[in-house]
Amino acid sequence: MATKPFIVGITGGSASGKTSVLKDILNAFTEDQICLISQDNYYRTLDFIPVDQNGVYNFDLPVTINHELFAEHLSLLHAGQTIEAKEYTFNNPNVIPRMLIYRPTPIIIVEGLFVFHFPDVATQLDLKVYITAKNSIKLDRRLSRDQAERGLTEELINYQWKHHVRPAYREFVKPHKDQADIVIPNNLHYQKGLEVLLAFLRTKVNS
Repeated sequence: MATKPFIVGITGGSASGKTSVLKDILNAFTEDQICLISQDNYYRTLDFIPVDQNGVYNFDLPVTINHELFAEHLSLLHAGQTIEAKEYTFNNPNVIPRMLIYRPTPIIIVEGLFVFHFPDVATQLDLKVYITAKNSIKLDRRLSRDQAERGLTEELINYQWKHHVRPAYREFVKPHKDQADIVIPNNLHYQKGLEVLLAFLRTKVNS
């Protein structure tokens, strides 16, 4: 009988460094050994996204995520089934979404802001990893990233940070830090914490 996948949840505040850590984890294994399933592909359609008092869409709330489908797909993976899901294109009508294939590999990485917050997702996690960084560092990273990669203005980025990102972090992300099995600081670097995590995950592939 095949061993069930070992499911690792990774979370942390916006711009804490989750994407960089994830890339390094994925690069340490083959596609047959590890599969990544991201919360970002489970956003609801735009008509379900709340609008704040100033008419700005707020994507930093748990209600924006179809966590029921997220949890269902995770459960099916855990049971050994392969899943197909449509890529989320951030409501860009000019992008044709790809079909994503999730396979029940020995290690499954589940990442996103709210993966510890949703009980139907969190209860399926075998290991919880929390990436942390100072708020000032996270804001600097977000300013650089969102201007370069998403074409947002500095004014909008600061607005979102003040009214959406930080309040959501305080309410829905940070309170779950104490549930983490591993906390990886990422103010200057995360290499030492990553090495510890990778050493443990290799035991799950080779067992």
